[in-house]
Amino acid sequence: MEFAVGADAYDRFMGRYSSPLAAVFADFADIASAHRALDVGCGPGALTTELVDRFGPQAVVAVDPSDSFVRAVHERHPEIGVGRAHAERLPIASDAVDAALAQLVVHFMSDPVLGLREMSRVTRQGGVVAACVWDFAEGGGPLSLFWEAARDVDPRAPGEVSRPGTRRGDLVQLLGAAGMGDVEETALSVEVTHDSFVDWWDPFTLGVGPVGVYVSGLDSMRREQLREHCQTLLPSPPFTATAVAWAARAVLSD
Repeated sequence: MEFAVGADAYDRFMGRYSSPLAAVFADFADIASAHRALDVGCGPGALTTELVDRFGPQAVVAVDPSDSFVRAVHERHPEIGVGRAHAERLPIASDAVDAALAQLVVHFMSDPVLGLREMSRVTRQGGVVAACVWDFAEGGGPLSLFWEAARDVDPRAPGEVSRPGTRRGDLVQLLGAAGMGDVEETALSVEVTHDSFVDWWDPFTLGVGPVGVYVSGLDSMRREQLREHCQTLLPSPPFTATAVAWAARAVLSD
């Protein structure tokens, strides 16, 4: 899936959660000894920035299928190698990196097994392939309350629970299907404070991702109904939201 939105809109919508997640995810991936790391589906660069901070720009490569995100990462980190590509067709030589990471990407891949297999191909033996996806199935993700509210007022609201990787154990199965064994899984969590309901709600109206598509398709009356219902489900501001993601890593072996 390509995101046809600007980097600033994505940052306001998801960056508030993906930026703190990047540090936790990188810790879990356990790649301190990596000399070259690849960020697959880098978006505007939340994880890319974390990798640059840890390893320096010369050690980081990033790809994303969205032109606006590739431009944003190039502007924010002009010294790294960044290009436009889908995970299923990585323009990178085999065994070229020590770690390939995909943060909040697997559930948007057109073929997750092929995408993960490509990540494995470009990673040397002994290197790490790791991925994380928000928990939609058990209600722990940062978008879970929104979709709960949407289904309350519109039983046909699609949600994202059917996407690959969003359930406990999904990433382990996908990495296994891509040919990787001895996979470790965990739940990662971050906390984000919202000073007001508007601070929480407005980014949902920016047209980003499946949520943005859904909200954009509502007429003004239904959108206001959804907005009001979300407000009834949330605590009084300021409030802190805990966002949970499933994560899995595999160390490649012969």
